[in-house]
Amino acid sequence: MIDQVQAFEALKTFDWGGDVAALKPIDEAVIATRDKPDARAELEKQLIAALEGDLKRASKDFVCRILTVIGTAASVPALNKLLAQPDDAQLARFALERIPAAEARQALLAALSTSTGPQLIGVIGSLGARGESESVDALSGLLNNSEETVGRAAARSLGAIRNAEAAKALDNANAENDVVKMAIIDARLSCAEAFLAAGKNGDALAIYKSLVGDDQPKHVKLGATRGMLACAGKK
Repeated sequence: MIDQVQAFEALKTFDWGGDVAALKPIDEAVIATRDKPDARAELEKQLIAALEGDLKRASKDFVCRILTVIGTAASVPALNKLLAQPDDAQLARFALERIPAAEARQALLAALSTSTGPQLIGVIGSLGARGESESVDALSGLLNNSEETVGRAAARSLGAIRNAEAAKALDNANAENDVVKMAIIDARLSCAEAFLAAGKNGDALAIYKSLVGDDQPKHVKLGATRGMLACAGKK
């Protein structure tokens, strides 16, 4: 039977198509340490050490997936190093999206100013996936970015956060790009849906009313009208 020590040794050389069973003791340790904070902290420490070593991408992927479950602020520095590497950035974001520590959010926010291209779009999406008000200011500041894809991604992430702060930022947005404008409208509708689902009909109604004007595309007016009817308890 493979023990945990052997599993961490196997992790050093594990690659796609390798024997996943060799890593099973690490998965089992996640379950076994659920109510044992000291043991779980030690497991996280071992995973961080492995991640900072010379692992193949398959092993990094395995570790990052485990850290989505047990990761804390202690994992953030190692993940932040991966975040700066184009080939591994997606793996790091997968974990940072799910680690609840504020340090994980801060790492992603910092990456907004150091990432470009697809990596930047990914970071923006991860901040949206975390759904935190603390990210709203930084995301709203990207709505008028010179890159259309960046502005659109920022709008979508604000629509994913869809709370009062995000709704206000979207309402105050003054994007010039037509594609970004449409993404902002979609995000505002998403916020309205969230308000309606939470029983905040007044907040939802305010958004819907602002989107029924003749200057709006037909499908937007239709969606907003249906939303207004929903706010009134009608179908």
